Amino acid sequence: MLQRLFDILFSALALAVLSPLLIPIAIVLRLTGEGEIFFLQERIGRGGKPFKLYKFVTMLKNSPNIGPRTITVKDDPRILPVGKFLRKAKINELPQLLNVLFGEMSVIGPRPLTQQAFNSYPPEAREIVKRVRPGLSGIGSIIFRSEEDILGDGEGSLDFYSRVIAPYKGAVEAWYVQHQGVRIYFLLIFATLSAVSCSKSALHWRLFCSLPEPPKELKKALNWKGEALDPRRFHPP
Repeated sequence: MLQRLFDILFSALALAVLSPLLIPIAIVLRLTGEGEIFFLQERIGRGGKPFKLYKFVTMLKNSPNIGPRTITVKDDPRILPVGKFLRKAKINELPQLLNVLFGEMSVIGPRPLTQQAFNSYPPEAREIVKRVRPGLSGIGSIIFRSEEDILGDGEGSLDFYSRVIAPYKGAVEAWYVQHQGVRIYFLLIFATLSAVSCSKSALHWRLFCSLPEPPKELKKALNWKGEALDPRRFHPP
C-alpha cells in the first residue's frame, strides 16, 4: 500500500516535470517516421493479466512480423532513425509513467514482458514474478540495460536468449519479489539513477549481495562483480 502511494506521487510529479521534454518528442514523432506517437503493446501484468504498455514509437509498425519479433538486437533494421536515440537514452520508456499512474505498473518491479517472452522464464519464476506489478525500472532492467548489445547482430540470438538470458533474468526478477519492500524500492531507484548517469555502473552488484550469480556466458557482459556490499550498511545521501 505504501509503495503504491509512492508510485502515484512519483509518476504524477515526473509527468509534470518532464512535460517540456515529452511534448516536443511527441511532436517530432508525429512529423517524422510513420506519424505515430505511442506504441501500445500487450504485456503481462500482476496476476498474469494482460495490459496495454505505453511507449514512444521507435520501430516500424510492422516490426512484430519482421526479424526476431519479440526481442530487439543490436542495429535492428526495424528501428526508426529517431528511435535509436530514444531507445539508447531510455526516453522511449517514459510514457510508462501513465501505466504507473493508472495502477497497471509500479515505479519499481519486474520488467513487463510479452506473453511469449514471459513464457521463456522457468515455470517457478513465472509464478513468483506475476505476484507483483511490473516496473518502470527494477533490478532486471538495470542488469539487462544493454541487452540489445549482448544479443549482438541477431545470429543465434533467439537460442542464446531462451537458453541463457531468460532463465537468469527470471531468477533475478524472482529475487526482487522475494526481497521487495520500501527499502529495496528506494535502493533500486538510487541504482537506476546511477545506471542512467553512468552506463558502466556496477553499483547494483555491490548493493544487493544476495543476487543470483550470472551464468559464465553473461558475467563479462553484465559487468558482474564477485564482491558485494551488504545493503543494510548502505545509506544513500
